[in-house]
Amino acid sequence: MKFAAVATVALAFALTGAAEARSYPEPVPGSITYGGQPRTKLRKAPVGSSFTHDFRDKFGRRAIETYVVQPDRSLLLVRRIYLDINY
Repeated sequence: MKFAAVATVALAFALTGAAEARSYPEPVPGSITYGGQPRTKLRKAPVGSSFTHDFRDKFGRRAIETYVVQPDRSLLLVRRIYLDINY
């Protein structure tokens, strides 16, 4: 009985999380998709493949962005991390 209640609560949380919309970072100056999609399309890259782009932002911080190739060959920015090394 107790297991069924725990399983029900866990399932409710899982379904709630799946229903939420995923938010992606907005492009910033230096991003490949800043100002729109690039004019050239990635024709040989498999759909769903990902790659990273490394650049410095306007504050001099090193940013690493991850992009995913979409079925229409556009790029989706899915993640950005900043590497701040302060000694």
